[in-house]
Amino acid sequence: MPPYIQFLILLLSSSIFTSTSSSSPKNLTLIGSAHYANGSIILTQEIPNCNSRSYSPNGRILHSYPIRFFNSSSNVTVSFSTRFTFKITPPPPPCVSGDGLAFLIASDPNSLPHSNGYLGLPDSPISDPFFAIELDTSFNPDLGDFNDNHLGLDLNSVISVASIDLTSKGIYLKSGRRITVWIEYRDSENVIRVWIGYPDSKPQHPVLSVPIDISKVFKEFMYVGFSASNGRGSSIHSIEKIQFHTFESSSTPNLQMETRTSRTCLICYPEDPGIEGSETGLWNDHRKDNRVLELAFGLLFVTVSMIIVASLLMVYCICLNKRRRCRDRPQMYRFHETEVPKKLKLAEIRLATKGFDPNRIIGQGASSTVYEANLPSCGNVAVKRFSKANQSGFLGNQFATELATMVGCLRHKNLVQLLGWCCEGNELVLVYEYMPNGSLDKILHHRRTNNRSLTLTFEKRLNILLGVSSALVYLHEECDRQIIHRDVKTCNVMLDADFNAKLGDFGLAEVYEHSARKRDATLPAGTMGYLAPEYVFSGVPTVKTDVYSFGVVVLEVASGQRPVNEDGVAVTDWMWDLWEKRILIAAADPKLMGRYDKVDMERMLMAGLICVHPNHEMRPTMKEAGRMLRGGMVPELPVRKPIVMIQSVVPERSAEMMVARVGGDESETPWSTPRTHFSRGN
Repeated sequence: MPPYIQFLILLLSSSIFTSTSSSSPKNLTLIGSAHYANGSIILTQEIPNCNSRSYSPNGRILHSYPIRFFNSSSNVTVSFSTRFTFKITPPPPPCVSGDGLAFLIASDPNSLPHSNGYLGLPDSPISDPFFAIELDTSFNPDLGDFNDNHLGLDLNSVISVASIDLTSKGIYLKSGRRITVWIEYRDSENVIRVWIGYPDSKPQHPVLSVPIDISKVFKEFMYVGFSASNGRGSSIHSIEKIQFHTFESSSTPNLQMETRTSRTCLICYPEDPGIEGSETGLWNDHRKDNRVLELAFGLLFVTVSMIIVASLLMVYCICLNKRRRCRDRPQMYRFHETEVPKKLKLAEIRLATKGFDPNRIIGQGASSTVYEANLPSCGNVAVKRFSKANQSGFLGNQFATELATMVGCLRHKNLVQLLGWCCEGNELVLVYEYMPNGSLDKILHHRRTNNRSLTLTFEKRLNILLGVSSALVYLHEECDRQIIHRDVKTCNVMLDADFNAKLGDFGLAEVYEHSARKRDATLPAGTMGYLAPEYVFSGVPTVKTDVYSFGVVVLEVASGQRPVNEDGVAVTDWMWDLWEKRILIAAADPKLMGRYDKVDMERMLMAGLICVHPNHEMRPTMKEAGRMLRGGMVPELPVRKPIVMIQSVVPERSAEMMVARVGGDESETPWSTPRTHFSRGN
């Protein structure tokens, strides 16, 4: 970037900081009597004449945008923590104090009352849920108050479900002193804890600890903020510092949840992240703010001009730089600057797996073993440990391919998320998110789970197939680099707690540019029974070879049959025979006991057959296959299994022309299908 542009950007950023450092944050909405004054958020203020019958309205601030607390699709609830400093300044005698203030999480801000009183909270149960930690300075026996100096937890009602007398803790809310409150919720424990004290250092023990599962109370999105009211009294309720964080739950019991990086702070007031832990803050001498404000007005005209010029230059530079990166991007996997899986230490993984305890094995393959483990930083995880044999050769390449592919660009709800990796000594380990229901293969073909029979309903099977198709559409068409999985099978389809499908195991994946060169022939990799015939004999993977494997998965899920049965008959050959006899619906899994719509089941089977068409040109794309499963029209299938001719390019057989006939006359089509050992005998 040219030096003069860097200078403009530096000057622009300095001007913007100068002009906004003392202004109000744009992500907070002020309601009622709330306003900014002297670097604080004033919720309510003294009434000039407390003997009059004029009352000030409630004061409330809310984060302008709702915050996700619960993900209904994945059934995951976030943990959260907040820390705020407030001050309640009582009026001079004989005036009485106000009601107090409350930290508030509400589903619908419009459901909160506008009338004065009750800390701005609903005075009767409402249908829209809310949660509040009240700092009550008004004694109301009808609400079960101890006195006019207590802290309480409110849930959908102003009557507290739990409260504590703060006088016994040496805390006086109406002292006019600054008081800090810490609130934490850990989803792993389902407990709300509250600390309160005068200093900035967090007290050792909470004053309130209440078991509560917010996933049963909160909606998916909630608004966070503060509320205060004076009722028939008159006090100044002010907020001087706020920090609010959400993050994944941690099982570490003594983790200091408020010591998070500034990036995770959803509500930070003041906005300067350096204020954390410092004595300087909103209560600094406001004369400094006045000087900054005067300087900001003096530079306003220059700043506006600089914004226009620098913005145009920045947009131009960003576009130019992006174009240059796309043109000069090296031929390697691109890594995201954020969300990159962490490099873990082998000692940490050994501890989590209890020394790779055989009792923790949840899956095993030819090249790796998968263990269930619990990492403090990630929770329950699946640890994939590659075999020690030949790690510098094929397995080493498989580990590197899977790591680079998953880190490179894969962020999709139907792909297993890579959380970390380890390469120490002769150990190669990948750490993935844990899938409670294991693999689709296990559910389909190993029925006994926890001493009870488990059968997937037709609806769940369809949802699983749609998830796999969505993942493959992303790999083929939407990822930065086109990725061919090459090993799509039920063993590599993992199921979360709600039986949502996530495709995993990218050890055989290949990554190409969208405008890729012609692929070189190699020995085919994958699992027999799922391999497309042209791939077996050419060694050239394409998106259509993934479509074929997906089609086998569709037929396997619909019928409950393995891709190759004990007699060596492939499920694809069996399905084509049933189609030719016009009894395709007979392939439906008998475990379903007829609990499905026959039209939907037949559409699923036909979609699987068109995906395993021997002629790859007749197969649909993954997007088209997903559309068929959702109820779209399936192209007309041939009356019998087509015959396809493929020439092998595997070196020792490159001169052969493998020809076999599976139904129909050879003269009907210029294609013929190579016979494999999975085909039935004559």
